[in-house]
Amino acid sequence: MTDPLHIFCPHCHKPNRVPSSRLADHPNCGACKQPLLAGDVAELSDSSLPAFTAKSDLPVLVDFWATWCGPCKTMAPEFRKAAKQWGGTVAFAKVDTEKAPQASSRFGIRSIPTLILFRQGKEVGRQSGAMSAAQLNSWLEQHLK
Repeated sequence: MTDPLHIFCPHCHKPNRVPSSRLADHPNCGACKQPLLAGDVAELSDSSLPAFTAKSDLPVLVDFWATWCGPCKTMAPEFRKAAKQWGGTVAFAKVDTEKAPQASSRFGIRSIPTLILFRQGKEVGRQSGAMSAAQLNSWLEQHLK
């Protein structure tokens, strides 16, 4: 029997236990029945960010952004494209800094967009500035070695 992985649903943010041997079976969330590993981007808040990053067995890439930010808007479709490419191996999430001021303060967000890569709740990489999907992929590959 393989150890189950804790994977948070990008839609309802509920934790799911998925045996690692079943990851290729395209599992759905036990609560909302949406796909867990389709490369969807979770929209997180001050209250949902801590558990999502700390308890996930997948690395979590968080984009700190704001609706008024031009570079953030430019990067948004590239971030979604990268999320689809990494579906099942990295969880992607966004935090609106205007709606989540505590998270922004806690992580010292001074410019946006800022990406933070978490592994089991610990920051393992940070990058500020807009990036293309290709640049995001390259950056992730470097930090996941």
